[in-house]
Amino acid sequence: MTDSSVATPAVRNELKEVALSAAAAARDEVVGLSHDMHAHPEVAFEEHRTADAITAVLSRHGFSIERGVADLPTAFVATAGSGDLTIGICAELDALPGVGHACGHNVIAGAAATAGIALAHVADAAGVTVKVFGTPAEEFGGGKIFMLNAGVFDGVHAAMMVHPGTSEYADHYTRAVVDLDVTYTGKAAHSAAAPNEGINAGDAATVAQVAIGLLRQHLNPGDLVHGIITKGGEAPNVVPSETNLLYDARANTIAELDGVKKRLRACFEAGATATGCSVDIADEWPAFSEFRNDDPMVDFYRANAEALGRTFTRTPMQQRLAEAGSTDMGNVSLAMPAIHPTIKVDAHGASNHQPEFARWCAEPDADQALYDGGVSMAWTAIDLATDDGQRARLLAGRDA
Repeated sequence: MTDSSVATPAVRNELKEVALSAAAAARDEVVGLSHDMHAHPEVAFEEHRTADAITAVLSRHGFSIERGVADLPTAFVATAGSGDLTIGICAELDALPGVGHACGHNVIAGAAATAGIALAHVADAAGVTVKVFGTPAEEFGGGKIFMLNAGVFDGVHAAMMVHPGTSEYADHYTRAVVDLDVTYTGKAAHSAAAPNEGINAGDAATVAQVAIGLLRQHLNPGDLVHGIITKGGEAPNVVPSETNLLYDARANTIAELDGVKKRLRACFEAGATATGCSVDIADEWPAFSEFRNDDPMVDFYRANAEALGRTFTRTPMQQRLAEAGSTDMGNVSLAMPAIHPTIKVDAHGASNHQPEFARWCAEPDADQALYDGGVSMAWTAIDLATDDGQRARLLAGRDA
């Protein structure tokens, strides 16, 4: 888009109407995609059916598809348009083990497909290239980080996604997080006949968890540690020779995360010291960063969502920060302008990561959220493309 006359309100509104019509025409197809994902949840890095289903829909709407990007079999990039301004839309693929789409990634993917299809119909007129990124393993693994590091997001000027929740926010706040995989190795022995010959890896885990419990009182505001024991031993009459724990350390920023991680590691090392076990502590996945909102994109999204009848939640910032989770979309937001709005789904008192929440992510209210979120993102991309100042800012790069 080089003609400044394209950036008139009348032309902008015309582009939005075309995008809206395209989204409306594809609505049943995309809702069907969301429901299919919901009925067939797949966990991190195993989202093969999910990736097939999303790319099939996008391919039918004229997108070219690149599969297996960043050496991740389920990751993909779907591309339409040829403009010099590249807008990325992220579709998360994975479900939670045991509880399915209790974080509503089927809604996220459906909204991304809606936005992509809507933008594809106006991409050349708006001077935009739209890329829909299929990003695996947000819950466990950090697929977006692997994709960033492999250069898959190179050349993208702005990125966005929407996430279902129990409140509606145009901006988003998260904590940085790192996962630690901890294994204690001791020595097995008969628990009754010769316990003195054993080195108890279960005791090492207990000492560590007691130390973690005592540590919590002295963590900085915003810091959190939490986790589970995934292996506690083999039998009650055998001194455990191996135990395994998975723990998260969280902090308000990735810069602060190292301090929490260091203190958490010391607790695990204390378990080994106290019992004589050896300990292996490994970062399970790359660290997720905090989220950096791009304010102009936030403002455009809010106005567009309100135009569709969405109502945003008013919550004190202190409470929002206290309730902040984590996402690998945060790492994307540090690399380029990005937004991650939360869109409300009526879950009848349930909240994210509860099995009851999963139930409501394939009901009419979630379907409406999917549609509204997708259209709002498409309209936001059109605003960015047709606002001379914002277009120039994004083309120049955040740090220009």
